Amino acid sequence: MKLIEQDETDDFQTVLKRFNLSAGDFELTETDTTDPQTDEIFALTGFVVVMQKSTGLKMQYPIGDGSRWVEEFERDIEKTCLTNNAPSNLIENTP
Repeated sequence: MKLIEQDETDDFQTVLKRFNLSAGDFELTETDTTDPQTDEIFALTGFVVVMQKSTGLKMQYPIGDGSRWVEEFERDIEKTCLTNNAPSNLIENTP
């Protein structure tokens, strides 16, 4: 089951446009960590890795029911663009 909803994908695209970033330069990889033994009572959980292809920068965010990963991504992009600092959730930077 996909954890990233269409509205989240649309919001992600909007953030990229706001910062004049190319959607083609970014790749989303989601991992579902929901316990398959549950009876769908518990929320879906996982994480998404956002990779900027041109820089090799990878950032990881929790996703699933009730997550706010797009807002966290936007905050990190804003912080990075304004201060030139790496975000705290940077997991890899291999250009």
